[in-house]
Amino acid sequence: MKSVEKGQRAPKSTFSLPLRVYYQDTDAGGVVYHSRYLDFLERARYEWLREAGFGLRELAERLKVIFVVRSVEIQFRRPARLDDLLLVTVQPGEVGRSRVPVEQEVKRDHETLASARVELACVDARTLKPASLPPELRHAIVR
Repeated sequence: MKSVEKGQRAPKSTFSLPLRVYYQDTDAGGVVYHSRYLDFLERARYEWLREAGFGLRELAERLKVIFVVRSVEIQFRRPARLDDLLLVTVQPGEVGRSRVPVEQEVKRDHETLASARVELACVDARTLKPASLPPELRHAIVR
């Protein structure tokens, strides 16, 4: 098995999650409320990790680590509306010792509605102090 070192760039493949906009996601005008985009982005990251072989419960219980959001920068371009079918993408960047930057987009019919840069930090599940990415987790997300 190939070793994955700190600073290694993640692959160019992008994870995508289709999501439907429900009434609960919108404001009175039927437009997706701005904070709901953060929920969409988080849901896609959870499913990206699950596809890589690591559910959130497993991270905490077996590997004794969790991811926390260190920072988020989001750009809103166009509104999503009630009943839209969206595609939320996840593209990890250069993985550090305990940090994983992720580029994400929310799209509708190939049109980017919002884009975000999210920096995840790996922390000890008990103490919440920074922790190195476990080798098997690092290997899975940088494959």
